[in-house]
Amino acid sequence: MKVSGLYIYPIKSFQGISLREVEVLERGFRYDRRWMLVNHRNILITQRSHTQISQVGIRLTSDSIIASYSGLPDLEIPLTLKSNTHINVTVWNDQVQALEAPSEINEWFSKIATESCKLVFMPETASRPINPERAINGENVSFADGYPYLILGQSSLDDLNSRLDASVPMNRFRPNIVVEGSKAYEEDNWNDIQIGDVKFHVTHPCKRCVFTTIDQETGAKGAEPLKTLATYRREGKEVIFGVNTLAFSTGKIKITDTIQLNS
Repeated sequence: MKVSGLYIYPIKSFQGISLREVEVLERGFRYDRRWMLVNHRNILITQRSHTQISQVGIRLTSDSIIASYSGLPDLEIPLTLKSNTHINVTVWNDQVQALEAPSEINEWFSKIATESCKLVFMPETASRPINPERAINGENVSFADGYPYLILGQSSLDDLNSRLDASVPMNRFRPNIVVEGSKAYEEDNWNDIQIGDVKFHVTHPCKRCVFTTIDQETGAKGAEPLKTLATYRREGKEVIFGVNTLAFSTGKIKITDTIQLNS
């Protein structure tokens, strides 16, 4: 088995970026979901309520994120904020300290969201522990839904697509690591694994939501693939696909790195 895809999502719920090599940190890959959009009440904004943000182009330079949207000039966002206004923001059930972006950045995103909103950054000093029942060493996570990493096997997506009238791409599921050479859904049963020189721990299957039904090319919502997944990938009341994962060590991994199962 080997790594066939590596992805970061610098701004939570916005487009992802495919990379050849990434740096593994406790909270997630470097620059993954360290930015997030919040409303006037400082509560998370996602594609679930604002599908238009799927149409914001995202790319990286050496020191910034470049965001683009039809009808607006490109926006340059620094990869990190060292000092600015500190605010408390809400990510699902968590309250997290964040830094608010400058007003010109917030105004740009407010035009797209069609409401007053702010872009916020998670500094290194912010604490957002994962579910203590799943933690091994008191791990923290970025603005990701709940865990630092999501792993998905290409064969799992291939099997799902064989059941659909129209196949869906990998970007519906927003993985960080895509695996080639595993059996369909084999990742469900992994525990400790090693990719290159970095050790990971698979905690449990990922619960999926309506986000998977949003076409990332058009922003249109549909019933699939959640409707079909619900017929054969249920765990209690939840639909599962891919696995949540922690990093036991830091370092770099790259495309074609082999994956070793340690248990």
